[in-house]
Amino acid sequence: MKTKEEIVTNWLPRYTDTPVEAFGKYILLTNFISYVHDFARMEKAKIRGLHRPMQTVTSADGITLVNFGMGSPNAATVCDLLSVVQPQAVLFLGKCGGLKEEVQVGDFILPIAAVRAEGTSDSYFPPEIPALPSFQLQKAVSHTIVANSLNYHTGTIYTTNRRVWEHDDQFKAYLRRTRCIGIDMETATLFIASFANRISHGAFLLVSDIPMTPEGVKTDQSDVTVTERYAELHLKIGVESLRELKNSGESVRYLVF
Repeated sequence: MKTKEEIVTNWLPRYTDTPVEAFGKYILLTNFISYVHDFARMEKAKIRGLHRPMQTVTSADGITLVNFGMGSPNAATVCDLLSVVQPQAVLFLGKCGGLKEEVQVGDFILPIAAVRAEGTSDSYFPPEIPALPSFQLQKAVSHTIVANSLNYHTGTIYTTNRRVWEHDDQFKAYLRRTRCIGIDMETATLFIASFANRISHGAFLLVSDIPMTPEGVKTDQSDVTVTERYAELHLKIGVESLRELKNSGESVRYLVF
């Protein structure tokens, strides 16, 4: 195999146990297996790839959810693989840590940009290129949130490859200076890798912890509690947003690639 198209056409089914033609053109991305099971139950659909690196579920009306795992390398990989599908829209449903006092566990964040501190995105574009979502897709998600009588925050997400940092006061002081609203490990990578692959993309994040304070650091039990209380609503908003876009036929590309 010599070309990128040949590689990703072969590798997408290898990673997911899902034929290329079985993917919908509207795709939800997550890194939580519980979302896969919840979506399969909601849509009465089959889960594929339970023994592969990535799992998928596709609804009867052609919306596919993909669990790609954790971290920016996996985020970049799934964007490269999905290039063969040529999706109309890809929306990331992730969790993040809240960095500002006004942000609480269970809140939603609709990012307007992400800081590229993870390194992976440097393989796609020079570091001075900003990581931005597709405006029309974020606008559609905003409309769905408001239609469900919910509120959300907006701002910049700090994306890092460093997973264990909550003990580091110097790093936390730096994060305060960035004025970012949240921190995660995937958003900036997804924005850049999707842009590189000519995929319209966005993110809708659930605040799972408040890691700037010792009592706010995520634990096994707190993560279970957040999933039980908020994950179903998080998924519901994502599904409704893509379904509205799909049914309207509206383009979400914010510029000509």
